[in-house]
Amino acid sequence: MNIESWGALCFGLVIGWVTYRTLRRTTDTVGLSNIASVIGAVGGAAVTALFNTKELFALYSIGLAIGFFLYLITGATILKNVDWLGDGT
Repeated sequence: MNIESWGALCFGLVIGWVTYRTLRRTTDTVGLSNIASVIGAVGGAAVTALFNTKELFALYSIGLAIGFFLYLITGATILKNVDWLGDGT
């Protein structure tokens, strides 16, 4: 698997997780802010497409996934008493 494949996989993981979380939550404000986050992430990927290298998109996607999941792990361990993930209702 090359760097472009890893990048596309990471990007798909982040976008899929945010989309799933948006559909799972029922609050309108949460859904709107999550959709805005997805649009921002896709917009950042579109900017990297302006350059003629697939490696730049791959590295952007990997960095996005690392930051995203590190924040998730930090929230689940250090801030575990904060109700930021919700219960799906």
